Amino acid sequence: MIKQPPYLKKGDKIALVCPAKKLPKPIDDAILVLESWGLEVVLGKSITASHHQFAGTDQLRADDIQQFLDDPSIRAIIAGRGGYGTIRIIDELDFTAFDLNPKWIVGFSDITVLLSHLISQSEVQCIHGQMPYTFHESTSEALDSLQRALFGDKQAYEYRSEFNNKPGSANGMLIGGNLTLLTMLQGSVSEMNFDGKILFLEDVGEHEYRIDSMLRMLKRAGKLDRLNGLIIGAFNEIEEEKISFGQTADEVIWDIVKEFDYPVCFNFPTGHIENNLTMVLGAQVALNITNNHIQFKYL
Repeated sequence: MIKQPPYLKKGDKIALVCPAKKLPKPIDDAILVLESWGLEVVLGKSITASHHQFAGTDQLRADDIQQFLDDPSIRAIIAGRGGYGTIRIIDELDFTAFDLNPKWIVGFSDITVLLSHLISQSEVQCIHGQMPYTFHESTSEALDSLQRALFGDKQAYEYRSEFNNKPGSANGMLIGGNLTLLTMLQGSVSEMNFDGKILFLEDVGEHEYRIDSMLRMLKRAGKLDRLNGLIIGAFNEIEEEKISFGQTADEVIWDIVKEFDYPVCFNFPTGHIENNLTMVLGAQVALNITNNHIQFKYL
Protein backbone atom coordinates (compact mmCIF):
# COMPACT_ATOMS: atom_id res chain seq x y z
CA MET A 1 0.00 0.00 0.00
CA ILE A 2 1.50 3.33 -1.08
CA LYS A 3 1.63 5.80 1.81
CA GLN A 4 0.94 9.51 1.39
CA PRO A 5 3.10 11.93 3.39
CA PRO A 6 1.25 14.68 5.28
CA TYR A 7 0.55 17.68 3.08
CA LEU A 8 2.38 20.88 3.93
CA LYS A 9 0.87 23.81 5.76
CA LYS A 10 2.11 27.34 6.30
CA GLY A 11 4.91 27.48 8.83
CA ASP A 12 6.29 24.05 7.93
CA LYS A 13 10.02 23.58 7.64
CA ILE A 14 11.51 22.18 4.41
CA ALA A 15 15.08 21.36 3.40
CA LEU A 16 16.96 22.01 0.16
CA VAL A 17 19.77 19.63 -0.83
CA CYS A 18 21.76 18.72 -3.93
CA PRO A 19 22.07 14.93 -4.29
CA ALA A 20 23.90 15.16 -7.62
CA LYS A 21 25.55 18.02 -9.50
CA LYS A 22 26.65 21.25 -7.84
CA LEU A 23 24.76 24.51 -8.24
CA PRO A 24 26.59 26.91 -10.59
CA LYS A 25 24.82 29.93 -9.15
CA PRO A 26 22.83 30.95 -6.06
CA ILE A 27 19.13 30.04 -5.82
CA ASP A 28 18.10 33.00 -3.67
CA ASP A 29 15.11 33.86 -5.89
CA ALA A 30 13.78 30.30 -5.61
CA ILE A 31 14.15 30.42 -1.83
CA LEU A 32 12.06 33.61 -1.81
CA VAL A 33 9.36 31.81 -3.82
CA LEU A 34 9.25 28.94 -1.33
CA GLU A 35 9.15 31.41 1.58
CA SER A 36 6.28 33.25 -0.12
CA TRP A 37 4.33 29.97 0.17
CA GLY A 38 4.68 30.29 3.95
CA LEU A 39 7.48 27.73 4.28
CA GLU A 40 10.62 27.93 6.40
CA VAL A 41 13.59 26.94 4.21
CA VAL A 42 16.62 25.15 5.64
CA LEU A 43 19.70 24.80 3.43
CA GLY A 44 21.80 21.66 3.43
CA LYS A 45 25.59 21.80 3.17
CA SER A 46 25.40 20.42 -0.38
CA ILE A 47 23.68 23.60 -1.61
CA THR A 48 27.01 25.45 -1.50
CA ALA A 49 29.45 22.52 -1.61
CA SER A 50 31.65 21.64 -4.57
CA HIS A 51 33.69 18.56 -5.44
CA HIS A 52 34.61 18.40 -9.11
CA GLN A 53 31.18 18.45 -10.85
CA PHE A 54 29.31 17.26 -7.76
CA ALA A 55 27.69 19.17 -4.89
CA GLY A 56 30.32 17.91 -2.49
CA THR A 57 31.77 14.44 -2.05
CA ASP A 58 29.51 11.40 -2.15
CA GLN A 59 29.79 11.19 1.64
CA LEU A 60 28.84 14.83 2.15
CA ARG A 61 25.82 14.56 -0.13
CA ALA A 62 24.64 11.33 1.48
CA ASP A 63 25.08 12.74 5.01
CA ASP A 64 23.28 15.91 3.97
CA ILE A 65 20.17 14.07 2.80
CA GLN A 66 20.33 11.61 5.68
CA GLN A 67 20.07 14.30 8.36
CA PHE A 68 16.88 15.62 6.79
CA LEU A 69 15.42 12.14 6.21
CA ASP A 70 15.89 11.55 9.96
CA ASP A 71 14.75 14.99 11.21
CA PRO A 72 11.00 14.86 12.06
CA SER A 73 10.76 18.65 11.99
CA ILE A 74 11.53 18.69 8.25
CA ARG A 75 8.28 18.12 6.34
CA ALA A 76 9.70 18.03 2.78
CA ILE A 77 13.06 17.68 1.04
CA ILE A 78 13.50 19.40 -2.33
CA ALA A 79 16.45 18.70 -4.61
CA GLY A 80 18.14 21.91 -5.74
CA ARG A 81 18.97 20.44 -9.15
CA GLY A 82 19.66 17.21 -11.01
CA GLY A 83 22.62 16.48 -13.27
CA TYR A 84 24.33 13.22 -12.33
CA GLY A 85 25.24 11.65 -9.00
CA THR A 86 22.20 10.37 -7.10
CA ILE A 87 22.90 6.77 -8.08
CA ARG A 88 26.34 7.09 -6.41
CA ILE A 89 24.76 7.64 -2.98
CA ILE A 90 21.34 5.95 -3.03
CA ASP A 91 22.64 2.74 -1.39
CA GLU A 92 24.24 4.73 1.44
CA LEU A 93 20.92 6.18 2.60
CA ASP A 94 18.99 4.69 5.53
CA PHE A 95 15.22 5.14 5.18
CA THR A 96 14.28 3.60 8.57
CA ALA A 97 13.28 6.88 10.21
CA PHE A 98 11.77 8.19 6.97
CA ASP A 99 9.53 5.12 6.63
CA LEU A 100 8.15 5.74 10.12
CA ASN A 101 7.68 9.45 9.45
CA PRO A 102 7.29 9.98 5.65
CA LYS A 103 7.76 13.40 4.10
CA TRP A 104 7.56 14.74 0.57
CA ILE A 105 10.65 14.33 -1.62
CA VAL A 106 10.74 16.55 -4.72
CA GLY A 107 12.84 16.60 -7.87
CA PHE A 108 13.12 15.31 -11.43
CA SER A 109 15.76 14.31 -13.99
CA ASP A 110 18.62 12.59 -12.07
CA ILE A 111 16.43 12.63 -8.94
CA THR A 112 14.35 9.93 -10.66
CA VAL A 113 16.77 7.52 -8.93
CA LEU A 114 15.57 8.66 -5.51
CA LEU A 115 11.90 8.85 -6.51
CA SER A 116 11.94 5.35 -7.99
CA HIS A 117 13.63 3.99 -4.87
CA LEU A 118 10.95 5.58 -2.67
CA ILE A 119 8.17 3.92 -4.68
CA SER A 120 9.94 0.56 -4.82
CA GLN A 121 11.34 0.24 -1.32
CA SER A 122 9.54 2.72 0.97
CA GLU A 123 6.19 2.63 -0.86
CA VAL A 124 5.76 6.36 -0.26
CA GLN A 125 4.36 8.95 -2.67
CA CYS A 126 6.86 11.51 -3.97
CA ILE A 127 6.89 14.41 -6.40
CA HIS A 128 8.36 14.79 -9.89
CA GLY A 129 8.42 18.56 -10.29
CA GLN A 130 10.39 21.76 -10.74
CA MET A 131 13.56 22.24 -8.69
CA PRO A 132 14.90 25.58 -7.39
CA TYR A 133 17.61 25.71 -10.07
CA THR A 134 14.86 25.83 -12.72
CA PHE A 135 12.41 28.10 -10.87
CA HIS A 136 13.56 31.22 -12.72
CA GLU A 137 12.65 29.76 -16.12
CA SER A 138 9.52 27.95 -14.97
CA THR A 139 6.02 28.90 -16.03
CA SER A 140 3.73 30.14 -13.29
CA GLU A 141 1.50 27.15 -14.06
CA ALA A 142 4.31 24.69 -13.31
CA LEU A 143 5.22 26.39 -10.03
CA ASP A 144 1.57 26.59 -9.06
CA SER A 145 1.20 22.86 -9.75
CA LEU A 146 4.13 22.15 -7.40
CA GLN A 147 2.70 24.33 -4.65
CA ARG A 148 -0.73 22.75 -4.99
CA ALA A 149 0.73 19.23 -4.92
CA LEU A 150 2.69 19.96 -1.74
CA PHE A 151 -0.29 21.57 -0.01
CA GLY A 152 -2.80 18.89 -1.04
CA ASP A 153 -4.94 20.61 -3.68
CA LYS A 154 -6.27 18.03 -6.14
CA GLN A 155 -5.37 18.94 -9.69
CA ALA A 156 -6.41 18.22 -13.25
CA TYR A 157 -4.46 18.93 -16.45
CA GLU A 158 -5.87 19.31 -19.94
CA TYR A 159 -4.02 19.98 -23.19
CA ARG A 160 -3.84 19.23 -26.92
CA SER A 161 -1.17 17.03 -28.46
CA GLU A 162 0.43 17.81 -31.82
CA PHE A 163 1.29 14.15 -32.33
CA ASN A 164 -1.63 11.74 -32.76
CA ASN A 165 -2.38 9.79 -29.60
CA LYS A 166 -3.70 6.29 -29.08
CA PRO A 167 -7.21 7.00 -27.70
CA GLY A 168 -8.69 5.41 -24.61
CA SER A 169 -9.32 5.83 -20.90
CA ALA A 170 -7.39 4.40 -17.97
CA ASN A 171 -7.10 4.63 -14.20
CA GLY A 172 -4.15 3.53 -12.11
CA MET A 173 -1.17 4.42 -9.98
CA LEU A 174 1.16 6.96 -11.57
CA ILE A 175 4.84 6.07 -11.87
CA GLY A 176 7.67 7.23 -14.12
CA GLY A 177 10.33 9.83 -14.66
CA ASN A 178 13.44 10.17 -16.76
CA LEU A 179 13.80 7.35 -19.31
CA THR A 180 17.60 7.15 -19.03
CA LEU A 181 17.50 6.81 -15.25
CA LEU A 182 14.58 4.36 -15.22
CA THR A 183 16.49 2.17 -17.67
CA MET A 184 19.64 2.46 -15.55
CA LEU A 185 17.72 1.19 -12.50
CA GLN A 186 16.42 -2.01 -14.09
CA GLY A 187 17.51 -5.08 -12.14
CA SER A 188 18.25 -3.07 -8.98
CA VAL A 189 16.32 -2.75 -5.72
CA SER A 190 15.29 0.74 -6.85
CA GLU A 191 13.37 -0.58 -9.88
CA MET A 192 9.63 0.17 -9.85
CA ASN A 193 7.00 -2.43 -10.68
CA PHE A 194 5.36 -1.29 -13.94
CA ASP A 195 2.45 -3.78 -13.99
CA GLY A 196 -1.00 -2.17 -13.94
CA LYS A 197 0.47 1.32 -13.68
CA ILE A 198 0.16 4.52 -15.69
CA LEU A 199 3.74 5.24 -16.73
CA PHE A 200 5.10 8.63 -17.79
CA LEU A 201 8.45 9.12 -19.50
CA GLU A 202 10.59 12.15 -20.37
CA ASP A 203 14.18 12.81 -21.39
CA VAL A 204 16.51 15.50 -22.66
CA GLY A 205 19.64 15.75 -24.80
CA GLU A 206 19.49 12.20 -26.17
CA HIS A 207 19.93 10.83 -29.69
CA GLU A 208 16.94 9.14 -31.34
CA TYR A 209 18.86 5.86 -31.41
CA ARG A 210 19.38 6.05 -27.63
CA ILE A 211 15.66 6.60 -27.05
CA ASP A 212 14.98 3.68 -29.39
CA SER A 213 17.46 1.39 -27.62
CA MET A 214 16.29 2.21 -24.08
CA LEU A 215 12.61 1.70 -24.89
CA ARG A 216 13.37 -1.54 -26.72
CA MET A 217 15.30 -2.71 -23.66
CA LEU A 218 12.25 -2.01 -21.47
CA LYS A 219 10.02 -3.75 -23.98
CA ARG A 220 12.23 -6.84 -24.20
CA ALA A 221 12.25 -6.98 -20.39
CA GLY A 222 8.43 -7.05 -20.40
CA LYS A 223 8.13 -3.70 -18.65
CA LEU A 224 5.73 -2.25 -21.23
CA ASP A 225 3.48 -5.30 -21.60
CA ARG A 226 1.05 -4.79 -18.72
CA LEU A 227 0.74 -1.03 -18.32
CA ASN A 228 -2.69 0.58 -17.89
CA GLY A 229 -1.60 3.64 -19.85
CA LEU A 230 1.47 5.46 -21.14
CA ILE A 231 2.18 9.19 -20.98
CA ILE A 232 4.98 10.55 -23.15
CA GLY A 233 6.29 13.84 -21.83
CA ALA A 234 8.92 16.14 -23.33
CA PHE A 235 11.75 14.57 -25.30
CA ASN A 236 13.62 17.75 -26.14
CA GLU A 237 17.07 18.98 -27.15
CA ILE A 238 17.50 15.88 -29.32
CA GLU A 239 21.14 15.60 -30.38
CA GLU A 240 21.71 15.74 -34.13
CA GLU A 241 23.52 12.87 -35.80
CA LYS A 242 25.72 13.00 -38.89
CA ILE A 243 23.44 10.46 -40.57
CA SER A 244 19.74 10.91 -39.83
CA PHE A 245 18.05 8.21 -37.76
CA GLY A 246 14.96 8.71 -39.94
CA GLN A 247 12.40 9.14 -37.16
CA THR A 248 11.54 11.79 -34.60
CA ALA A 249 11.52 10.82 -30.93
CA ASP A 250 7.71 10.56 -30.96
CA GLU A 251 7.81 8.36 -34.06
CA VAL A 252 10.41 6.12 -32.42
CA ILE A 253 8.23 5.71 -29.34
CA TRP A 254 5.05 5.12 -31.37
CA ASP A 255 6.69 2.36 -33.38
CA ILE A 256 7.62 0.52 -30.19
CA VAL A 257 4.32 0.82 -28.27
CA LYS A 258 1.66 0.87 -31.01
CA GLU A 259 0.97 -2.86 -30.67
CA PHE A 260 -0.22 -2.58 -27.06
CA ASP A 261 -3.90 -2.20 -26.13
CA TYR A 262 -3.58 0.57 -23.56
CA PRO A 263 -4.01 4.31 -24.35
CA VAL A 264 -0.92 6.38 -25.13
CA CYS A 265 -0.62 10.18 -25.18
CA PHE A 266 2.20 12.38 -26.45
CA ASN A 267 3.58 15.87 -25.75
CA PHE A 268 2.44 15.82 -22.11
CA PRO A 269 3.78 18.96 -20.37
CA THR A 270 6.30 17.34 -18.04
CA GLY A 271 10.08 17.06 -18.24
CA HIS A 272 12.98 19.40 -19.01
CA ILE A 273 10.72 22.22 -20.16
CA GLU A 274 9.51 25.52 -18.72
CA ASN A 275 6.00 24.16 -18.24
CA ASN A 276 7.11 21.11 -16.24
CA LEU A 277 3.82 20.22 -14.57
CA THR A 278 4.03 18.33 -11.29
CA MET A 279 3.48 14.57 -11.30
CA VAL A 280 2.82 12.83 -7.97
CA LEU A 281 4.32 9.36 -8.14
CA GLY A 282 2.27 6.77 -6.29
CA ALA A 283 -0.98 8.75 -6.65
CA GLN A 284 -4.09 7.32 -8.29
CA VAL A 285 -4.90 9.13 -11.52
CA ALA A 286 -7.42 9.02 -14.37
CA LEU A 287 -6.44 9.49 -18.00
CA ASN A 288 -8.82 10.20 -20.86
CA ILE A 289 -7.27 10.41 -24.33
CA THR A 290 -8.69 11.19 -27.78
CA ASN A 291 -6.67 11.67 -30.98
CA ASN A 292 -5.26 15.05 -29.93
CA HIS A 293 -6.95 15.89 -26.62
CA ILE A 294 -5.82 14.72 -23.18
CA GLN A 295 -7.48 14.98 -19.77
CA PHE A 296 -5.50 13.95 -16.70
CA LYS A 297 -6.67 14.21 -13.10
CA TYR A 298 -5.78 13.02 -9.63
CA LEU A 299 -8.40 10.85 -7.97
